[in-house]
Amino acid sequence: MDKSKKKGSKKGGKKIDPFSRKEWYVVRAPPQFFPSGANNQIGWSPVNRTQGTKLASDGLKGRVFEVCLADMKNQEEQVFRNIKLRAEEVEGRNVLTNFYGLSLTTDKLRSLIHKWAKLIECFVDVKTTDGYFIRVFAICFTKKGKQQIKKTAYAKTSRVKAIRRKMVDIITETVSTNDLKTVVDYFIGGHLNGGNSNTQVTLADKITKEGSFIFPIRDCYIRKVKVLKTPKLDAAKLAELYQGSGSSSSAPVQTTEEVGTVVERPEETTA
Repeated sequence: MDKSKKKGSKKGGKKIDPFSRKEWYVVRAPPQFFPSGANNQIGWSPVNRTQGTKLASDGLKGRVFEVCLADMKNQEEQVFRNIKLRAEEVEGRNVLTNFYGLSLTTDKLRSLIHKWAKLIECFVDVKTTDGYFIRVFAICFTKKGKQQIKKTAYAKTSRVKAIRRKMVDIITETVSTNDLKTVVDYFIGGHLNGGNSNTQVTLADKITKEGSFIFPIRDCYIRKVKVLKTPKLDAAKLAELYQGSGSSSSAPVQTTEEVGTVVERPEETTA
């Protein structure tokens, strides 16, 4: 008898929806990325439920989320910056994240390239005061002087090296003398100049100001930031990072789940 015509062949087992075994957790970002009083939720993340010794929280820790800074700050001019956040702690149904990297979008980088100018870039490995070892990439371009007639803005190699050295010095001095939260503010423009709420100073602004004394430069940006090494998790510092806004709407320790509204069924009418 042909084996292919055998009766009682086995059928595929019952398929189970993999999401039926998962729970959804709220992912929250540090309040420094949001306007004052705004909700710091950036999304949801699924994970398998706790089974035996395998905890759901262990599956969440270490996950990396990439978010557009414009969506968090509600500022369209920040649309070219992407922020990476890594899950550090789980409290109830809330995943607490911390800064893990920064990058510019590809279209923004391509738009900076112009003819008749010199590109200057550098990278620096430096450690913050709270033990984060990060690598910072910076980029800038030369430009024509105010009274320059010649259309090209090519700087001599000696001036290019001097500007690059100045970039490295400014980045090293700023990062090595501040903690990660303050350094991130310098990256995204959240650090206030001398307490003046109308002026926000970035690391790129510092480089542009100091480098222009050597040769006129334009379009200075922190192109990318990588977190190479992180210190041991300090729960107290993480809690302080999330309580900095003082807003109840961004408090990440709520453990209540969202429930639907009970709606009464209307009575049936007889014709």
